[in-house]
Amino acid sequence: MSDPQIRDGYLPGLRGRVPIREYLPATPDPAVPALLWLHGGAFVSGGLDQLESHAVALRIAATGRRVRTVDYALIPRFQAWGPPKYRPSDNRYPAPLDDVLTALSDLLDEEPSTVLGGASAGACLAASAALRLRDSSGPGPAGLVLAYATLHAELPRLPEPVRARLRGRRRLGTFTPQVIRRMNLNYVGSEELLRDPEIFPGGADLTGLPPVLLLDAAYDSLSASSTTFVGELAEAGIETEHVIVPGTRHGFLNRPRSAGFRDGTEALVRWLDRLNRPAPSSNRPEHRAQRAAAAVCPSAGWTPY
Repeated sequence: MSDPQIRDGYLPGLRGRVPIREYLPATPDPAVPALLWLHGGAFVSGGLDQLESHAVALRIAATGRRVRTVDYALIPRFQAWGPPKYRPSDNRYPAPLDDVLTALSDLLDEEPSTVLGGASAGACLAASAALRLRDSSGPGPAGLVLAYATLHAELPRLPEPVRARLRGRRRLGTFTPQVIRRMNLNYVGSEELLRDPEIFPGGADLTGLPPVLLLDAAYDSLSASSTTFVGELAEAGIETEHVIVPGTRHGFLNRPRSAGFRDGTEALVRWLDRLNRPAPSSNRPEHRAQRAAAAVCPSAGWTPY
């Protein structure tokens, strides 16, 4: 299959130009939705060339889907340990979310069935953007993809299935609640905003969201957020699929040569294919139910990023 055409461009945003990258399939399938994809990086790092952005976009575009990625505003790095220090920045909330909404609204004008997705911090931005559009008069995404997502202002207690997967040495190198709190406080800039459900969707009113796919790493403490969010989505009656990718740690979509990248993107493509088909009667809104698929294999090595 031919490589997609890649075009870099800009959109006019609330604070200046928003860089975007378009991946236009050589053989587009007009029946499938476009994807707006957001990289992770703790709100402080990443960009259009990051593998978690570029490699994922190439993989999805190879299936005939148009993909757009976004170079949203980034915040200065924070100290994960020691006395907390947060440098002044105009890029804190709502700047990154505003950039995402600019890119999404523009794409929805052209592709009304666009799916919105992201990884880690990008997944938080994706879910926040979907809630913001739900509460506005404009159109929203047709689906949500949240990969190893951070969705709560404070990392929830590890559910027993997550705790079981992280026993022993598999817990090493995973995120602590203190680091997640510092990351989120660095993003918003105040204790008050940490409690805003528009910013951190975990614990918010989730009714009215589109179908959601959550892709989780097998050995990742952030799975506490995803797993808790699955239950919150179920309570809101949202069609949800939760896939735990075997043998993976946080950031597996940033390693395109890994089995985790292959398995994770294949699960994403299968879900997008199903999203495009008419729902059977058991999946109509009045009969929606949570679906979960989980598999765990031995861990591979990982370096936090």
